[in-house]
Amino acid sequence: MNSTAFQVIKHNRLSIIERWQEEMSNFQEGERELTHVTREVFLNANTEFIDKLMAQVTNDHETISPELKDFFERTIQIGWPLNYITQGLQTFLRVTLQVIMDQDFDKEEAFKIYDLLDRSIDGLFNEIVQYTTHTWKNTISVQKMALLELSAPLIPVFEHITVMPLIGTIDTERAKWIMENLLEGAIKHRSQVVLIDITGVPIVDTMVAHHIIQAAEAVRLIGAKCILVGIRPEIAQTIVNLGIDLSEFPTRSNLLKGIEAALELTNKKIETLS
Repeated sequence: MNSTAFQVIKHNRLSIIERWQEEMSNFQEGERELTHVTREVFLNANTEFIDKLMAQVTNDHETISPELKDFFERTIQIGWPLNYITQGLQTFLRVTLQVIMDQDFDKEEAFKIYDLLDRSIDGLFNEIVQYTTHTWKNTISVQKMALLELSAPLIPVFEHITVMPLIGTIDTERAKWIMENLLEGAIKHRSQVVLIDITGVPIVDTMVAHHIIQAAEAVRLIGAKCILVGIRPEIAQTIVNLGIDLSEFPTRSNLLKGIEAALELTNKKIETLS
């Protein structure tokens, strides 16, 4: 930014800040993410925002300053909307332009000053977009991994008997997690019988059946027995129509019958105390 632009902004610093604060003070209204923020906290954030933004512009940093970057990162991490930052940058550009137009510049000089300021703010836009995009990608990736892990839990119900309830569609990626959790959990809980409950699986096609058979076979290879439960009538009909062979694996219509079979296989029984 040229020296004229610096002088204009520095000379009119208080006017720019006052106008910016006035316009941004109304931003909180109607923003759902900011309804829990007190007025004092919001106004303090505005003050920090404009102070760091003025320092960024007047010091002519080629890239975003560490102080302003830290403010942006903290604001996003605590859940404030991204448009708080973008609105703040746009408001600063508009207010500063108004101040420039109030000065005694010819149109060509005023345009040069605005163009330089616009490029500076545009650079900040690019920085914050890159940061938020990277942050969101990481967040989505972590959440996806967590959901996959939680979507295939292995739950111990009795000694040496565990249950894996499956809910929702099973694709190749989820099948991999099912296999890993099944084997790790079976070893961890020293399972002798593992019940795979597909009551919550809406569709059992050839691919889904293949994944289930693979999981059951893997359980067998580590010395445990697998029982497939939750075979609803429509699922049974689909399996028959598709010619899927489940003869190697015991099946039961529901979880209760599966647990009864598992207790029998492990030489256990439930007795009622009188």
